Amino acid sequence: MTDLATYSRSGPVATITMDDGKANVMSLAMLNSLHAAYDEAERDKVVPILKARGKHFSGGFDLSVFAKGSAEDQYLMVKAGAELALRILSFPFPVVAACQGNAYPMGAFLIMSSDHRIAAEGDYRIGMNEVAIGLTVPRFAIEVARQRLTPAYFSRVVMTSEMFGPAEAVTAGFFDRVVPADRLEQTAEEAALALSGLNMAAHAATKVRARGTVLKLIRQVIDEDITPQYGEDRVARRASA
Repeated sequence: MTDLATYSRSGPVATITMDDGKANVMSLAMLNSLHAAYDEAERDKVVPILKARGKHFSGGFDLSVFAKGSAEDQYLMVKAGAELALRILSFPFPVVAACQGNAYPMGAFLIMSSDHRIAAEGDYRIGMNEVAIGLTVPRFAIEVARQRLTPAYFSRVVMTSEMFGPAEAVTAGFFDRVVPADRLEQTAEEAALALSGLNMAAHAATKVRARGTVLKLIRQVIDEDITPQYGEDRVARRASA
């Protein structure tokens, strides 16, 4: 695992911290590092907390790859991101997300995929801004959003790229609660420790039962949409623009 996402464990709780020194963009390297961290959490059978350092939780997918990357680069990055969102949504142990700053797609997708989502108070935004910057929202992301966002906000988020501050983001369904910024890490640790007391076999089985339909649908749309042809089509559109 690289230093882009570090993993540390304390008893039944682990912390996965993103830090690329900038905006924590979801490059292929960052996504692979996160997958490796979740590998460790699954092997250790712990409750992971996903958090980030810096001003941003995540700037989303690496836009330079969309602008200049090869077809393979684009395919591999989007594929890794989609698989990570699905993995977190179906993770056999509870997943806590602790957001301290701006969360753009793909960062917002990872927060929505987590089980308990805590935001720090502050002047930042979370949302899905693809339409505003000329990108079509991937189907996997739409389905992640559909099962976590409230119906009234779903359209505003997905189709009009509206972004929200922490308090309204709770109403929208991105977060479960907002806490003072200086309480974020302690609150996340307390939540993870409380969740670690669950019967994990029952938790995993119930999660599959509750989310089984959407998990199958997301699996299907990833397999249908995010193929090597996905990157080739995007590069072709870029060349003709």
